[in-house]
Amino acid sequence: MAFVSDDLLKRLLALTNDTPAARWLVAYSGGIDSTVLLHALAKGNHNIPILAIHIDHGLDPSSEAWAVHCKNFGSNLDIEVEVHKVSIPDNPEDGLEAAARRARYNALSTYVQDGDCVLSAHQENDQAETILMNLMRRSGLAGLAGIGARQTFGRGMLLRPLLGVRRDELEAYAAKHRLTWIEDPSNANNRFDRNFVRAKVLPILEGRWPAAAGSIRQSAEYAGEANELLKDLADIDIQTCGSEQKLWVGEMAKLSSSRQRNLLRHVIRLRGLPSLPAKQLFQVVNEVINARNDKQPAVKWAGGIIRRYRGYIYILETEIDEVPPPETMLQLGGPPIMLGAGRGTIVLSNSDELGLDPKIIRDGLFVSYRKGGEKIRVEAGGRRRELKKLFQEEGVFPWMRSIVPLLYTGDTLVAVGDLWVSSDYAVKGGVRIMWQDRPKLI
Repeated sequence: MAFVSDDLLKRLLALTNDTPAARWLVAYSGGIDSTVLLHALAKGNHNIPILAIHIDHGLDPSSEAWAVHCKNFGSNLDIEVEVHKVSIPDNPEDGLEAAARRARYNALSTYVQDGDCVLSAHQENDQAETILMNLMRRSGLAGLAGIGARQTFGRGMLLRPLLGVRRDELEAYAAKHRLTWIEDPSNANNRFDRNFVRAKVLPILEGRWPAAAGSIRQSAEYAGEANELLKDLADIDIQTCGSEQKLWVGEMAKLSSSRQRNLLRHVIRLRGLPSLPAKQLFQVVNEVINARNDKQPAVKWAGGIIRRYRGYIYILETEIDEVPPPETMLQLGGPPIMLGAGRGTIVLSNSDELGLDPKIIRDGLFVSYRKGGEKIRVEAGGRRRELKKLFQEEGVFPWMRSIVPLLYTGDTLVAVGDLWVSSDYAVKGGVRIMWQDRPKLI
């Protein structure tokens, strides 16, 4: 069956549940697929504004000429084409394809306003290629579900209305309407995985099974349904075991190991962290969940770390980098002192409550961090206590103790962040220590 503009509009209505978009934002590369998408959308019977966005990666000497072509094509359709240049780092760790894709979607997200729908021109063959590559990467159900047709994207949605359309149908549409498009020479480079699958693998499968791409797409839809059920199960387990921030080991231990892994994968996804590789995922189950209660094991991966402390599993973004203490003295009435990314700021202010004696901070306080062996008297008439013991009693996370700012006058520790003030230097109506935007410590 030939692809026509009405087919596109029907697919879009289905993906938006018949809710009109504020704008259609077309990710327009200038290739045949996005050219057909933009043309079909422009010729469709609707009154929704269209903006085409061309991302110039700067990876090909002809990229500026491509941008001109896209501008001209949009002009012929009375559609504005916005050209957005991005820079790709040299030798990115996860490969050129992944880096370019990340830069592209980051750029697209800057255009999205409330109610907008970004349209991407991925089609049926793209889906088949993706799933074949994910098979080689030993992906789970989420990977075998392939490219999603609909997902939240910033303040709007990202839709892929051509996923059920074959490449040859798009080629026939382009020929019928005499469309012109860009042929990216990098598409012929089989060094890239997708190009290799497209040029070498999928044609062999379609030679034996002509409907191979469609069959793979249908299998992806089944995998997607199964994956949604696993997400629903993980949501139930989150309610039982705690929250996205921490999971109770006692309840997790009642689950099967496969259910534990499903729960961890889902929480990591909800936290917006990179996927946990299979090896580390099994390591969490075997070495973190099943560890003795007095242990504090941790498993790191690129972009995240999982820790256990006092019977809970904590899924964290990354460890906070060590930074040197600020050189600026902390002064009453002075500006807040920045403690570093993710650490907040610290400032002094007058107070009617118990606080530091203004006399001892006349010359200011300097900020330092733990070196070990620090002591402070927190109760009047009490003994000086080791900071390590105070942290333990308060339940401060072990991995956060090294970033708590210690305030000194000379060689004397007079306060520990906004947690404790030395009773030796505390007075009614003293100076209050305010640790603003402080990270979660407990």
